[in-house]
Amino acid sequence: MPALPPEFAAAADRTACRVAIRAGSKSFFAAGQLLPGDMREAAYGLYAFCRLSDDLVDDAADPADRRSAVRRLEARIGQAYAGFPADAPADRAFAEIVAAHAIPEALPRALIEGFAWDAEGRRYADLGALHAYAARVAGSVGAMMALIMGTRDPDALARACDLGAAMQLTNIARDVGEDARMGRLYLPLDWMREAGLDPDAFLAEPRPGPALAGVVARLLAEADRLYARAEAGIAVLPRRCRASIRAAGLIYAEIGRVVAAGGYDSVNSRARVTTARKLALIARAIRAPADATGLGAAPLPETAFLIEAVAGEPHAPMRQRPALRPWWDVSGRVVHVLDLIERMREREAFGRSAPS
Repeated sequence: MPALPPEFAAAADRTACRVAIRAGSKSFFAAGQLLPGDMREAAYGLYAFCRLSDDLVDDAADPADRRSAVRRLEARIGQAYAGFPADAPADRAFAEIVAAHAIPEALPRALIEGFAWDAEGRRYADLGALHAYAARVAGSVGAMMALIMGTRDPDALARACDLGAAMQLTNIARDVGEDARMGRLYLPLDWMREAGLDPDAFLAEPRPGPALAGVVARLLAEADRLYARAEAGIAVLPRRCRASIRAAGLIYAEIGRVVAAGGYDSVNSRARVTTARKLALIARAIRAPADATGLGAAPLPETAFLIEAVAGEPHAPMRQRPALRPWWDVSGRVVHVLDLIERMREREAFGRSAPS
C-alpha cells in the first residue's frame, strides 16, 4: 500500500491522538476543547504520548517487563528528538510537537524517570519525596503544556508545575485503594505512621478508616494549596488558553471535593465528577477573571530542575502551519474530512449497539 501524502499522514496521526484522549481521559479531553485548534491538537498529541507511555509501563506483567518498558520508552524519546520517531501516531505527533515548540528533552525524560520509579515500586518517605515524584510524572507535563502555549517565563512555568503536581496529588488521593490492590503506595510514609498506620499492613489489607481519612484529607489540602498557587500562572497565559487550563484545574480539584464528600474513603470507591458538574465548572472557568497575584512565588524545590531545563534551551521560533486554503484545496481539508469520517463511524457503532 503506498504511503499517505505528508498532509494526510500528519492529520491521521493527530486524529488518532485525539480519539485516544477522548477514550482515555475524559476530563482532559473536555477541558482541551476550549483551547484554540492548533494548540488543542498539540495538547492532545502530547498527552496521547504521555498516556501511551504510562500504559506501556502499567500494563507490563512483572517488574522485569516494566523495566524493559521504561528502557523502550527512553529509546523512543531519543528517536523522536533525532527526527526518526517510532512508527506510531503518538510518537510521530510527539516528535513534531517537541520540535515545533522547542521542548527540552529533559522534560519528557523526567516523565519517564517517574515511570521508572513506578516500575521499581518506590515508596515516598515524606511530602518532599512525593513532590519529587509528582514533579516528574505531572510537573513535567505542566511545563510542556506551557511551552505549547508559547509561555517560557520562569514564574509562569513554576505555576504550571504547581498545577501538574496538584493534579497528581489529587489522583493519588482518589486512587488509594486501587493503587494498594496493585501493590502500590504513594501516600507519604511519615504521615501514615503519624496517623498510626503501618504501610505494609495497609498494603496487605487496604481498609478505610478515620486514620486513613486523615491522611487523604491532608494530601488534598496540599493539592488545594498548589491549585491556589497555580491560578496566578493561568492569568499570564495567552487569553485564549486560560479557560481551558482553569477548567482542567477546577475539574481535577472537584475530584478532591467528591473524595471529601465520601468521607475520604478512596478504598471502597473511586470518585468521579459528573458530566453536568464538569459543564458547570467549564462555564465557571470561562467567566473567571484573571488574577496574577502570587505569580513570583518560589517554585517547589522539587520542580526547579524543570524550569532550569527550559531556561537552558535555545528558543527556536515555532514552525507555523500553512494558512487555511480554499475549500476546494483537498490538503487544506484533511483534518475536517478525517474528523467527519470518525464521527460517522461513531454514529454507526452507536446505531448497532442501541436497543431496538
